[in-house]
Amino acid sequence: MCRWLAYWGTPVLLDTILYRPTHSLIDQSLHSKLGVETTNGDGFGVGWYSRDNDSPALLRDVGPAWNNRNLRELADHVRSSLFFAHIRASTGTAVQQSNCHPFRYGRWMFMHNGAIADFRLLRRDLTLLVDPKLYPHIEGTTDSEVMFYLALTFGLDEDPPAAVATMAGVVERVGHQHGVEFPLQMTIAVTDGERLWAFRYSSAHASRSLFYSSRVEALRRLHPDLGFLQEVSGETRLIVSEPLGDLPGAWNEVPESSYGVVQPGVDEMHRFEPVAA
Repeated sequence: MCRWLAYWGTPVLLDTILYRPTHSLIDQSLHSKLGVETTNGDGFGVGWYSRDNDSPALLRDVGPAWNNRNLRELADHVRSSLFFAHIRASTGTAVQQSNCHPFRYGRWMFMHNGAIADFRLLRRDLTLLVDPKLYPHIEGTTDSEVMFYLALTFGLDEDPPAAVATMAGVVERVGHQHGVEFPLQMTIAVTDGERLWAFRYSSAHASRSLFYSSRVEALRRLHPDLGFLQEVSGETRLIVSEPLGDLPGAWNEVPESSYGVVQPGVDEMHRFEPVAA
């Protein structure tokens, strides 16, 4: 499987969230504690937004994140209020740049940890459900990218939770038609550059790990000596596949079969259920 993080809040250097934490995503690329694999070295990607462009920038490569000099150089110079970062452990599809996350379409970014079970059996049926206008934009061969374009097909622009729920329902229906008992395993992050949605779900109700950071105000009370917490806004949040350190009170598990919304004002947590389609 994979590991990922999503950051939303006060603009920071990529280095702040990608390299500096004790159990950073770079450390997890070699020493994951909660992932299916300890090592996630089948490529990486980072995506971010700038003030000058509604469409996010991407850097993706097929090598491991732990020794990529371009990523190390970039991290010291790129600042943003919204970052996606992903380290990949392939579930069977090729190790190639077009299969590295995050994926992008217009202003949208998407990344995934998990798998569609027996995707080789389901690929044709699922791909044929993608809007013909969107199909030419699929560049790789992963189940993750097909999930993204199905969500776009089902109305990601209008209602992201409903689109992801419909996508999940379609994957489960097609999987069951092919005799797959538990077709879907997913933790997903998706953003339009303004809000961030994170989903945790699996057909077997035994989903991969996902955590969100506590509110900054609470962390400041618990850890008044940490200067970083004084520099970011109270709305700053991180969502991660596994905690970036063991700071007491910092991390909360996303409940099974649920999704959260990080946005200006009050964040939200809701129950997630696939929509039968």
